[in-house]
Amino acid sequence: MQWRPWALVMFAGVLTTGCASNVEPTGPVAARSTSLPTVGVAPTVESITTTATIASVEGDRPVTFTIVYDNNAHDPALRSAWGFACLVEIGEARVLFDTGGNGAILLDNMETLGFDPQTIDVVVLSHAHGDHTDGLGALLQTGAKPAVYVPASFSAVFKDGVRAQTELVEVTDPTEIVPGVRTTGEMGSGIIEQALVVQTDEGLVVVTGCAHPGVVEMVRVAKETVEGGVGADVFLVMGGFHLGDAGHTRIQAIIVDFEDLGVQRVAPCHCTGDSARQMFAEAFGNDCTLAGVGQVFRVGGTE
Repeated sequence: MQWRPWALVMFAGVLTTGCASNVEPTGPVAARSTSLPTVGVAPTVESITTTATIASVEGDRPVTFTIVYDNNAHDPALRSAWGFACLVEIGEARVLFDTGGNGAILLDNMETLGFDPQTIDVVVLSHAHGDHTDGLGALLQTGAKPAVYVPASFSAVFKDGVRAQTELVEVTDPTEIVPGVRTTGEMGSGIIEQALVVQTDEGLVVVTGCAHPGVVEMVRVAKETVEGGVGADVFLVMGGFHLGDAGHTRIQAIIVDFEDLGVQRVAPCHCTGDSARQMFAEAFGNDCTLAGVGQVFRVGGTE
C-alpha cells in the first residue's frame, strides 16, 4: 500500500487483539479497529478500594491517573474494548500512556471524560502491539500535535508515519518526559517494552502496558531510574501485568516479589487475567483496585 502522509498513521503493531509477536500492518488504523471485543466487568472482591482518591497529603496538586481505555469495565458511561490507555495529569502537563486499540473508542471515552485531545502534551507508547498503538492515528487526525515517545525498536514504517504528523522521540535508555515523569527505557529481548515512572508525594507510580519483559523486572528498573532520589518507594503499580496464562505458583511468586520490592498498592487491569487479579486482590486487600476504564486515581496533594 502506498504511503499517504495525510492519511491515518499506519502502525507496525499486531493485527489482532492479543499480545502476539509483531507483524507489519496491512491497512490503516481504522480498518483494523472495528472488530475489537467488548469485555465485561471482571470478578471483584468486596474489600477492593475503587474510590477516586487513594492518597491525599499536604503538598502540591495531586497527580491524577485516568484509565481512558481498557477491556475491563468500570464507568458505565464509557466503552470497554481490548487494549489500554492511561492519561496522567501532573502539574500543567498531560501525558497519555498508550492509545488503546480503537481510535473511535479512545476519542469517545476522552470526550465523555472531558479530555480535549488538543491538550495532550506527550504520548508515550509502551510497545508495538496494536491494542496499545492503534488509537494514535485517530488522535493525531484531530490536529493534536503531542510529542510521541516510542521505543527505538519500533519499525521504520511506524516511526516515519508518526514523523509525518508530529514530533517523534526514540527511546533507548531511561528518559525524562516531563518533570516528574520518565520511562524505564527499552526492556526485554523479545517484545521490547517501556514502562512509565511517575514521582508523586507518596512515592513512585509505575504504569505498565503489558509488562512483557516481566512486571517484577519492570518495577525493579523503575526504582533504579530514580535511585538516590526522592520517591524511590513504589506507592502503586498499575496497568497490564500479562498474567492471563500464568499459573498459581508463578503469580504467588510475583506477589512475594512485589512485597519484597516494597510495592504498597496495585491496580491490575488489561492483560493481567482474572485469576491473577483475584490473587492480587486477596493478597493486597484494600490496597488493591481491580481497575477498569474510567477508573481515576489521585495521588498526593490537596486538590
